[in-house]
Amino acid sequence: MRHLSLEGIKAAREVLAGVVHKTPLHFSHTFSRMTGCDLFLKCENLQRSGSFKLRGAYVKIARLTAKEKRKGVVAASAGNHAQGVALAAARAGIKATVVMPKHAAITKIMATRSYGARVVLWGETYDDARERALDLHRRTGATYIPAFDDYDVIAGQGTVGLEILEGLPDCDALVVPVGGGGLIAGVAAAAKESHPGIKVYGVQAKGAASFPASLEKGRPIPLKQVETIADGIAVKKPGKLTFPLIQRSVDGVAAVDDDEIASTILLLLERSKLLVEGAGAVGLAALLNGRLSLSGKKVVVILSGGNIDITLLSRILEKGLAKAGRYLRLEVPLQDRPGALKEFLAVVARAEANVISVEHDRLDPRMPINRVEVYLTVETRDTSHGLQLLEALREKGYAVRIGPGG
Repeated sequence: MRHLSLEGIKAAREVLAGVVHKTPLHFSHTFSRMTGCDLFLKCENLQRSGSFKLRGAYVKIARLTAKEKRKGVVAASAGNHAQGVALAAARAGIKATVVMPKHAAITKIMATRSYGARVVLWGETYDDARERALDLHRRTGATYIPAFDDYDVIAGQGTVGLEILEGLPDCDALVVPVGGGGLIAGVAAAAKESHPGIKVYGVQAKGAASFPASLEKGRPIPLKQVETIADGIAVKKPGKLTFPLIQRSVDGVAAVDDDEIASTILLLLERSKLLVEGAGAVGLAALLNGRLSLSGKKVVVILSGGNIDITLLSRILEKGLAKAGRYLRLEVPLQDRPGALKEFLAVVARAEANVISVEHDRLDPRMPINRVEVYLTVETRDTSHGLQLLEALREKGYAVRIGPGG
């Protein structure tokens, strides 16, 4: 495909028939109330391979010539495109090599290998991995499958937009995660050509927000480095093809920080029972934290993926609970005598706080010989409950302090 059009996106949908799921479009009462919108969630986290990326990868691979298929394919990815390419190549019966950053999520590496692809770990970022993949393409003749900068790939991602507008034709605005720009370029093309009045907004992670400055300057401006928990959109610069498409069709690009992303992952899990990765949470995070204001509008937020590493999820949940006042880390000196810890914990129990962990440190050189330092992590209902616990402890004479992260 040499250009992007609504007809081309519809043709891509025909290629994907029977391959991808038509993912749910879920109305959320909870998030509608919290954002002031009529808010719908497009659940691409429930897509095959765990993200929308299968759509573009499959369309591109399905359109290769027989000669190209014999030489196999190569791609670069932080994880989701890797799985899409691996699964699409497996269905086509061809070889696939995927280059991933050395610190890519273990779950994404394992899933990519499980589809039959060869995984090469290289570099610190997606952009490093991309350079290595292009080198393999030049040396082996394998077809390079871009993560976003290709019209077939963009058209495949644009089928998400077709599904949204078929399910909700009176939608006012779409909110889309943005890395290199393939998803939002395709979705915006599908939406604007069929519904000219609709608004399309992108959201990036602040630690990888190349588009706001690039759009302001009118040209792609690369970042010196990227750092975010949203690894799926940790890209240093906009794509050559995607940038002008986004300039033409997107109404604005906001950015959210990692704390906002983490809190949103927790909220989606608790309130909607939906597991998303960092990239999948940025759109909702922007609305919840006032980065976009669409009050009174009918809005669809795309949850782009759910492939989150379990160890990262654990850290995100702990941090999110702490931020919400649900985890409290306390430090308190106690007398070094039998029963002192039991008496202290009895106060905690009467306050109905749940003990997560206790560390009893007799060797702290800062403490007098007859004192020990106790480090306590408790679960509370909310910030108010945590303050009640602190008050109860201090009323009993405990010199309790809030520790780091508490």
